[in-house]
Amino acid sequence: MTTAGDTDGETIEGGLAGLLNELTWRGMVHQHSKGLVERLATGETIKGYNGFDPTGPSLHLGHLVPIFGLIHLQRAGGIPIVVVGGGTAMIGDPSGRSAERLLLSRSTVEENVVGIQSQLGQFLDFEGPRGAQLVDNYEWLSSYSLLRFLRDIGKHLTVPYMLSKDSVKIRLEAGLSFTEFSYMLLQAADFLHLYRAADVELQMGGADQWGNITAGLELIRKEFGAGDGQDLGYGLSYPLLTNSSGAKFGKTAAGTSVWLDSGRTSPFHFYQYWLDADDRDVGKYLRTFTLFGREKVEELEARQAAHPETRVAQKAVAFDLTARVHGQDAARKAVRIGEAAFSREPIRDLELLAGLYEAMDGFDYTAQDVSGGALRLAIVSGLYASNGDARRAMAQGGLSINDERVKAADDAVPAAIAGRYLVLRAGKKSVRIGRLTS
Repeated sequence: MTTAGDTDGETIEGGLAGLLNELTWRGMVHQHSKGLVERLATGETIKGYNGFDPTGPSLHLGHLVPIFGLIHLQRAGGIPIVVVGGGTAMIGDPSGRSAERLLLSRSTVEENVVGIQSQLGQFLDFEGPRGAQLVDNYEWLSSYSLLRFLRDIGKHLTVPYMLSKDSVKIRLEAGLSFTEFSYMLLQAADFLHLYRAADVELQMGGADQWGNITAGLELIRKEFGAGDGQDLGYGLSYPLLTNSSGAKFGKTAAGTSVWLDSGRTSPFHFYQYWLDADDRDVGKYLRTFTLFGREKVEELEARQAAHPETRVAQKAVAFDLTARVHGQDAARKAVRIGEAAFSREPIRDLELLAGLYEAMDGFDYTAQDVSGGALRLAIVSGLYASNGDARRAMAQGGLSINDERVKAADDAVPAAIAGRYLVLRAGKKSVRIGRLTS
């Protein structure tokens, strides 16, 4: 398994028998089906799966909870199965959504699967007898004819049973297509196939997936003629994660997703997302998104509470996750860039300036922009939306260029660092790096 930063070991005390205890103290258990405790207590290897719909070429922070669920299963001695929903992504899951997803072509799904598999390799060990396995549900779902699917799958789950699930009830009034209504059957068919063909006994997912998970358990019971009290498969769900303001986890202040792909979210911005976490959230993030042991998590929380200005807990989770996703070198660079950008100390190191320009989406300026004075540079930099905003900031002493305070809109622009770079600061955390272009 790929390790990152400072982790507290690769195994869980007690093995599979200790898995639920580990997940519980980390706040990662919403509910689980009966019989799971007893099954795990046997210590016998269990295969558990989580599904990931390849609706984009990259995973995002919203996928981290199920990813870490699979990590803990592997740490406990279980075998993680990653089900990439190449078939179900062409349908769309109504769970937790207010509108129907756009349907994807097979070629688009295949491209997305490649990127997702590469990213999962940063978290899970795919080697050895207990290595993680990745499968695409298109392989078996595409083999069904409509008549065979209705006969073999549809007959086992009644319409009232499906209508009772929250994922369906929530969407009924707004409108739910038959395509989306069938998603529950498709996910149940996944569980049945994996149980029958690969001895996969456990399905895991977010709390909004509980209805789909239990539908799979019901289908397995019906298919194998088991009674209601006989446990053939098991389900486990994680709580849905929100931040302290109630907003959906994994979104920036602008409402955009934070991606695991460095081409979509740079290592610097990825690091800063965690560094900016609210003190009320950071304990939850330490438990859910690192492998730090309980003692270390509680120590970091105590240090953070005693000296919140140090952001020691945020720094710990930010570095550990950035190193896991982007590598140790990228994480260390993100730290250096962040410290330089927000330290208020003059920046004159050319390598660091170049890194800041790339990491912070720097702007290009021309000699003509410089001749236009400080006001023109302030607008070109993107720090201000209008001349009026820029003038007010200058009048209040809120703008500096190369660490020289701008006093008036027509002030001359200071000489560029090494004839090329300008550092514009507005307030405590707004920094823009400009690079001269011909």
